[in-house]
Amino acid sequence: MMTYLKDEKQWVRACLEDDLLVQKALYQHFAPKMMGVCLRFAKTRTEAEDMLQDGFYRVFCDIGQYKGDGSLEGWVRKVIVNVALQHVRRRKMLFDSNTTPEELPEPENGYEDAFPVFLMDDLLNALQQLPEGCQVIFNLYVLEGFSHQEIASQLNITTGTSKSQLSKARSLLKEQFAKMDILT
Repeated sequence: MMTYLKDEKQWVRACLEDDLLVQKALYQHFAPKMMGVCLRFAKTRTEAEDMLQDGFYRVFCDIGQYKGDGSLEGWVRKVIVNVALQHVRRRKMLFDSNTTPEELPEPENGYEDAFPVFLMDDLLNALQQLPEGCQVIFNLYVLEGFSHQEIASQLNITTGTSKSQLSKARSLLKEQFAKMDILT
């Protein structure tokens, strides 16, 4: 970030005072990381760009709500994720209503052991090919660290549906990675 502001509270105060240079610097500092978040929820780059712009609009409107508990980046990320979820809801995300959700066990070793290290572009491409429900739940659970209960609450679904969609997402991703020779 710019060196003349010493801490995040100064950034917030300057943004609240509509300091356009600080707002621009804040955007430029966080936008690349937040674009990555948006790309994981979006079906297209254009949609991700819309999410990012709407998200930063929300950040600047609500920046007075940042209380300094945790990092500013974490707060911005939370706002961006919530805006991305609003976009997903507007797309009228459909879950497979013919599938009876099962209470699936959590993986013992966590998600880290499921896939080897691979290129982020491959992951983004694979995520964008998933059905919407699988894509959103995979993002929230694996990449954003939400619990199944939190996902169920955010998306107005059952925890069983969340677990079922996550399992389906993992299976579909494994298939896609196998086709791309990422998994051996």
